[in-house]
Amino acid sequence: MSKNILIIGGARNMSYYLAKQLTEAGYTLTLLYRGPTNEDLPDTVHHLHADRTDTNQLRRALLAKSFDTVVDFALYEGTETEDILNIFMGNVGQYLVISTGQVYLVREGIQRPFREQDYDGRLMPSPKENTFAHEEWNYGMQKREVEDKLQKAWLTSNFPYTIFRLPMVNSGRDQFNRLYNYYLRLQDGGHVLVPETPNYPLNHVYAMDVIRAIMKVIETGIGKGEAFNIAQDESISLDEFLGILGNLMNVSPKIVRAKRSDLEANGFLPDCSPFSERWMSELDNTKSKDILDMSYTALPDYLTELVAYYQSQNIPEPLTYRRRRAELQYIEHLIQSQT
Repeated sequence: MSKNILIIGGARNMSYYLAKQLTEAGYTLTLLYRGPTNEDLPDTVHHLHADRTDTNQLRRALLAKSFDTVVDFALYEGTETEDILNIFMGNVGQYLVISTGQVYLVREGIQRPFREQDYDGRLMPSPKENTFAHEEWNYGMQKREVEDKLQKAWLTSNFPYTIFRLPMVNSGRDQFNRLYNYYLRLQDGGHVLVPETPNYPLNHVYAMDVIRAIMKVIETGIGKGEAFNIAQDESISLDEFLGILGNLMNVSPKIVRAKRSDLEANGFLPDCSPFSERWMSELDNTKSKDILDMSYTALPDYLTELVAYYQSQNIPEPLTYRRRRAELQYIEHLIQSQT
C-alpha cells in the first residue's frame, strides 16, 4: 500500500526534487504552501493552501487529514511547532523536520566539526540587534526552540519526530544563488573578491544527498526521536573549492582578499563570497552513516553535475551579481594600491 506523504513548504528547491522522486516512486503526495506554484509536477499531486504561521488557516487546511510521513521544510519557530504538535499528535506516522547546523553555531565552547552530542550546553549571548550577526544568531536560536519542543513531545508523548541538521546546501535551484555567484564570477574571467577572515573550512551538502536521506526515512521509518547531521565528507578551504569549480569550467581562479569591514562598508558582502561567513557550519556526518547507512556524493562529482546544470539552463542574472562592475572596479583599485 502506497504511503501518504505531506510536504510542507511548497516545491521550490529541495522540496521540488523530493516531490519529483516521491511521485515517480508512486507515493500519494500532498503539498502545503502559502503562495502560488507553477512547478511541473504531476496532476496526481494534491495541493493545500495555507499560511503556516496562521494557526486557523493551518487547522482548516489539515482538518480530518492524516499522513504516514510529513516532511517539513519550513518549521522555523516554537509557536509554529506547538501548532504542529496540536494538529499532528496521534495523527502522523513520522514527522521529519529540516533543521540547520546553526543550532551548533549559537553554542559556546565546542569545536568544528560539530557532532550531534554537541547540541546540549551553554549558549552564546545575543549579538547587537539590527545586525547580520543578530539575525543569524536568532535563526539558530529559533531552530533550537523548534528542536527542543519536538524532543520534549517525544519524551512525554512519543511524538515521532526526526530532525535533519544541514549545512550549506548546494543545489541548481538554490533561490539565493550562492554557488551560482561563484560560477558567474569565474565565468566572467575577473577576480573573486573574498574577505580575509574568517577562513573556516567549507563543509556543505549536495541537495540530492539530502533527498536520499529523506527517502530513506520515508521508506524505513528509521530515526524516530533522533537528530542527524547530513553533510558531505569533505571539509576544504575556499581556495580549494574554487580550484575544483574553476577546473570544471576550464578557468584558473584569481582570488583577491580584502578586509571584511571594507567589503561590508562597500556593500559587496555576502554576494561576492557567500561561503565566507562565520555562520557556516561544519558537521560530522558519522551518525548518519552508522544509523541511516548514508553515503555522500563526492564534492567534485556533484560540482560537475551543477556546472552542467548551469551551462544547460538560461538562468536570469541574479540580483547578487548586478554590482559586479563596481566590484571589479574596487578590485582593480585594491590591486593597484598593493603594488
